[in-house]
Amino acid sequence: MEIRFCAEKAWENFTLNMDFCTDKKRIGILGPSGSGKSMTLKMIAGIEIPQKGEIAVGDRVFFSSEQKINLPTRKRKVGYLFQQYALFPNMTVEKNIASGIFLPRKARKEKTQNFIERFRLDGLEKRYPSQLSGGQQQRVALARILASEPDLILLDEPFSALDGHLKEAMQEELKEFLEDFEGNVILVSHSRDEIYRFSDQLLIVENGSCILNGKTREIFKSPRKKVAARLTGCKNISRIEKLGEHQIFAVDWKIKLYTEEKITSSVQYIGIRAHDLEIGQKDECNTYQMEMVNCMEAPFEQIFYIRPCKAEADHVKIWWKQEKNLNWENKNRQFPCFVKFPPEKLLLLEE
Repeated sequence: MEIRFCAEKAWENFTLNMDFCTDKKRIGILGPSGSGKSMTLKMIAGIEIPQKGEIAVGDRVFFSSEQKINLPTRKRKVGYLFQQYALFPNMTVEKNIASGIFLPRKARKEKTQNFIERFRLDGLEKRYPSQLSGGQQQRVALARILASEPDLILLDEPFSALDGHLKEAMQEELKEFLEDFEGNVILVSHSRDEIYRFSDQLLIVENGSCILNGKTREIFKSPRKKVAARLTGCKNISRIEKLGEHQIFAVDWKIKLYTEEKITSSVQYIGIRAHDLEIGQKDECNTYQMEMVNCMEAPFEQIFYIRPCKAEADHVKIWWKQEKNLNWENKNRQFPCFVKFPPEKLLLLEE
């Protein structure tokens, strides 16, 4: 179904002015803390009311200031998975799931049992939320949502409180449980990894506005805007001075670079992802001799902080990530060395 969201609301220290439209089934909203991500979900769910605008899912209008429509939350057919899952603490697992089912008693019991089995909650029926692990609580919350047969599911940073291993396991589990869900799902997160794994369509949000809306993989490949590059993990961004249609001077790195893509007048920054830098050869295009400022070792990669050997400022620092391999110790610890900025990997960015 198509989701149309155009809403405004002003608070004392923040204004939301969000406008986007998408018909994709798996949608991600990525942005820094306080950018309006969760507030957008709350407006879709009817928890927060805009001052003006329109919110619609398919042919159903949830809110319209012009038509004076404000559909109650219970009639929107929206399932909302909160960060802390919002289970009823005084209800058992089976009663939490049954609370979203409005059927005669026998049919309600049968449907509840079906969801208990589907979400691998057998044996936990009589337990209370405080007696469950984080993964079990999430399964109960999702089972309750799906049992209510929503048209749209909203996921509000559901993995934010989990450690790395459990987070990845639960991401896969959630994706598995949602495979058969035919409606739209919107995931809000400030984690680029979660968004990339989950979503087909990506909205980049900053300061209460949607600044970019497109296919997830295309935005990661070519973010176009500085904030989008940052949010999708680009560590190296420099201001530029344009020298030609395909040449710039990277002000913050003190080097000249040739670009594969034509440089338009709106481009103000150049970027390159840390893992896209390469070992180069002297006199090769976009290749400079670099010295190491510092380094940090991870289990499977090495992160070098480098700068041009002739850099005029001590603060120049470029991130360079390299995977370790059998020849890594001998091959990659040699500094100074020549490092290449491949023209096809350079990101041309607007403000």
